[in-house]
Amino acid sequence: MGALSPDASEASPITTPGSSILERGRTHDCGSLRGADAGREVVLYGWVHRRRDLGGRIFIDLRDRAGLTQVVFGPDINEDAHQRADALRSEHCIGVVGTVISRADNQNPNMETGEIEVEVSALEVFSTSETPPFSVADDDRLDTSENIRLKYRYLDLRRPSLQRNFMLRSKLATLTRQHLAEEGFLELETPFMVKYTPGGARNFLVPSRLNPGTFYALAESPQIFKQLFMVAGLDKYFQITRCFRDEDLRNDRQPEFTQIDVELSFATPARVFAPIERLIQRLWSEALGVELTLPLPRMTWAEAMGRYGSDKPDLRFGLELHDVTEIGKTSGFRVFAQADYVKGLCVPPEHATSLTRSQLDKLTAFVKKREAGGAKGLAWARVQEDGSWKAPFAKMMTPESMQAITTRMGGAPGAVLLFVADDFETTHTALCALRLLLRDQLGLLDGAPPWRFLWVTDFPLFERNEKGVWVSSHHPFTSPKPEHVQYLESDPGKVLANAYDLVLNGNEIGGGSIRIHSSEIQAKVFKALGLSPEEIEAKFSFLLEAFRYGPPPHGGIALGLDRVAMLAAGASSLRDVIAFPKTQRGHDLMTRCPGPADEAQLAELFIRHRPLPGEDEG
Repeated sequence: MGALSPDASEASPITTPGSSILERGRTHDCGSLRGADAGREVVLYGWVHRRRDLGGRIFIDLRDRAGLTQVVFGPDINEDAHQRADALRSEHCIGVVGTVISRADNQNPNMETGEIEVEVSALEVFSTSETPPFSVADDDRLDTSENIRLKYRYLDLRRPSLQRNFMLRSKLATLTRQHLAEEGFLELETPFMVKYTPGGARNFLVPSRLNPGTFYALAESPQIFKQLFMVAGLDKYFQITRCFRDEDLRNDRQPEFTQIDVELSFATPARVFAPIERLIQRLWSEALGVELTLPLPRMTWAEAMGRYGSDKPDLRFGLELHDVTEIGKTSGFRVFAQADYVKGLCVPPEHATSLTRSQLDKLTAFVKKREAGGAKGLAWARVQEDGSWKAPFAKMMTPESMQAITTRMGGAPGAVLLFVADDFETTHTALCALRLLLRDQLGLLDGAPPWRFLWVTDFPLFERNEKGVWVSSHHPFTSPKPEHVQYLESDPGKVLANAYDLVLNGNEIGGGSIRIHSSEIQAKVFKALGLSPEEIEAKFSFLLEAFRYGPPPHGGIALGLDRVAMLAAGASSLRDVIAFPKTQRGHDLMTRCPGPADEAQLAELFIRHRPLPGEDEG
């Protein structure tokens, strides 16, 4: 993966008198030479990765994106090249001509090209480098701050670990195009500058110079356009496309991102799943050498929330949630008896021994944090040899309820039981966060399967916002399950969607749904959302008008290419697989944007700067 094509035919002489090394052309990349190449004359290009002067000879590790080759300068090889090599320093860009020499008696097992070295007969320095702000060669022990790396991103991208990430990302994208084309999908483009339609994320706005006072929105997804492709009869569409969302950022979120967008006509969930599963199977096989078994497992949203407290559960380890609400109501413990939900997880004895009282107190403080669910507290109990509990609240529990809960949760002697008692959202959010924290603290992934995919299906069609109003869980064109259409007006909270997510190791890597194509059902969904005819006309009139002309049943999915690449590469942040990412404040430290616009630019767009509070208006 990532090999460079030669720049010159091996049949061409590479020592033409008077020609520069650049003109001669590269014969090999820095990762391809092996013992069988001994005796061959070669031309290599690259950067000085490391330099070692051992007195009589100078050794350079020459680097390009394909790897490293040790090249050697010596007065006994070529006096002129040896003298010029004395000035070489880290990150100088050079070309060399030399002869491949076997290192049979002194191989370097840490380099793929460690069987050989190249004795240099000619050197050309293409350009020199100032001392870099950090060492590219120290890739495996780099301790430079991320802000410095992002400021000098072009140097950061020279690091072999990041180059491997981007070569993998490139291969994933290439295989995706090949596979979906072979599956009969057409690669079609949609506009970036679109009409603003309210959705789940805040849009970036672009002022129109030609139409003063009006704005485009940068597309947060091609959703409406890919549905129009289906109305147009194009049947099967895909696109690897940039999307834009003005959101608060974190390690797995960027303001501009790339998704593999797919839509097909006459769709059912199974017809969407099948080509996507085959795509995932091919990506993992050809890019990672991992063979996946199809079909991928499936789980409903209700089951995922019940067992893991999450709609994107990590299945690589156990520690499932257990519902003890009904037992808690007759337990004698008021906290359990009065709670809407009482759920817990059981830490088995082999891991529970490391949970000291101080650590349990820290877990309690953790679940109280807002980002971890904001629970009122965490109740814990340690199961004794006789089945009784050692717990701060044990005296308030009946022996029968303790035994029933222990049995329900599969608690053996020595196990620690952890409980949250609260409303549905708080209970599940807190226990999900606690489960993931214990995964990392207790090393529960040691020996676990590396890849666990899962389809999560049957999401709620609606959810309540902070004002208690029904809003779409996905978007207002998501189809309800046919058997739930009857509840759209009478009980919207009961309606499940024909929607699905693809999850990998606890990360959502794709999501989609079957769309509404019936005007009658669409009207009922709009009514459930409280949209007036005027709002519907203003926001969605062009799509609804298109749906008057024989729309087919259709559905699709969008896979996050950035997130797929991040997980496949074993990276911890999207910034390690996006070439020029933004910081968590949305800044590009390299180009120093965003920045202000001058008054002339604003005037051309009919925009006037309004000072922020406390800002000088002069």
